[in-house]
Amino acid sequence: MSRRKTNDICEETRPAATPEARENQLIALATEVAEEQLRNRTASSQIIAHYLRLGSTKERLEKEILEKQKELIEAKTEALQSAKRVEELYANALAAMSEYSGQVSDD
Repeated sequence: MSRRKTNDICEETRPAATPEARENQLIALATEVAEEQLRNRTASSQIIAHYLRLGSTKERLEKEILEKQKELIEAKTEALQSAKRVEELYANALAAMSEYSGQVSDD
């Protein structure tokens, strides 16, 4: 199967349903153009520098740090939600014990 040209892709793709999907389409097109330019040895210095930067150790470490920070934020969010559920369970248990002991509830 032969490789499609960028112009063919523009005509063949369906309109994006969301702005994020449209952004992804445009990124894919730009990447394909950059790849074609790199293969033809006609890429600008900015394109070459961009892809060299993506492959650097520093960039990879920064990406890994961002992924770990995302995981940490997700874990903190889960812990807060869990703490809220535990607090609700304690409140329900205390209310049930108060009722069982014969104390009148103000609720």
